[in-house]
Amino acid sequence: MLSTLAFYISRAVQQGIPLLFGSTGETLTEKSGNLNLGIPGIMYAGGICGVIGAFFYERSLISPEAISPFLAVMIPMLCSLAGSLIMGLIYCFLTVSLRANQNVTGLALTTFGVGVGNFFGGYLIKIGGSSVASIALSATSACFRKSLPFADRLGAFGTVFLSYSFLAYLAVLISLAAGILLRRSRVGLHLRAVGENPGTADAAGINISRYKYMATCIGSMIAGLGGLYYVMDYASGVWSNDAFGDRGWLAIALVIFTIWRPDTGVLASILYGGLYILSINNILPTGGAGAVKELYKMLPYVMTIIVLVLTSVRNKKENQPPAALGLSYFREER
Repeated sequence: MLSTLAFYISRAVQQGIPLLFGSTGETLTEKSGNLNLGIPGIMYAGGICGVIGAFFYERSLISPEAISPFLAVMIPMLCSLAGSLIMGLIYCFLTVSLRANQNVTGLALTTFGVGVGNFFGGYLIKIGGSSVASIALSATSACFRKSLPFADRLGAFGTVFLSYSFLAYLAVLISLAAGILLRRSRVGLHLRAVGENPGTADAAGINISRYKYMATCIGSMIAGLGGLYYVMDYASGVWSNDAFGDRGWLAIALVIFTIWRPDTGVLASILYGGLYILSINNILPTGGAGAVKELYKMLPYVMTIIVLVLTSVRNKKENQPPAALGLSYFREER
């Protein structure tokens, strides 16, 4: 019983890490007043860019045994960060510099990211000569998936706390660091001021465009790592077009569930991951009905709606989104 529970928790953590990367990145973005609904596309782009880097690196090797663990990790990570950074810059240029509608731009970015991912994914499948509609990067994935060697010897404790790859622990560290940054640093104070009242922040000498660009681009890079983690760790290095499902949208829902507190997302992402795999692993009885499985998939969204209703009823300032969220800033209207 204990081993089964430990296994389920570890699976929930693995499922929740991409959501944690995405929600942390989106929380930083929204704290600047930018509502980036392009997170699903950014995560998708981050994943395919990492796959591109890993694919060509593996093809350059004489044999799989010649792989360098350092390069096998760094090349996909840098490619993923670069791809998601470009997506963030596109969003900022359109919404901050050109003042385009943030909702429309974010949705367009999601469509664009998924399209780019599917295009290059299909291209790699073709030049790789795969007989199935997927790419397997087993050697690179093995470098990403390495866990602490003594985790297996510690029983349930090792399974629950020590059996993950470095990207999982990196996601937790980034989330905790983001929470400290927002609440206890001067940069975080300025960022929150930009999201709450950009006119007042501008009058105080804070560069609005700079903070919006920095928060959105850094948030996009963090979210892109969620896509990389999904491919290299959770999916064992296998890329298939349209395999991400609704994880990007769950990451955005997680932002609301954590009431814009990135460090709270550590436990919340595990909860979301646990709810998400209920329908995958047949943990709860379904009676053989596919409709019941679909109801299980709704649980994370239902919980988000409940939290949204409760926070709206209580109407506490600290539990509300930034006041200027989704609004373009015109300095002349200050």
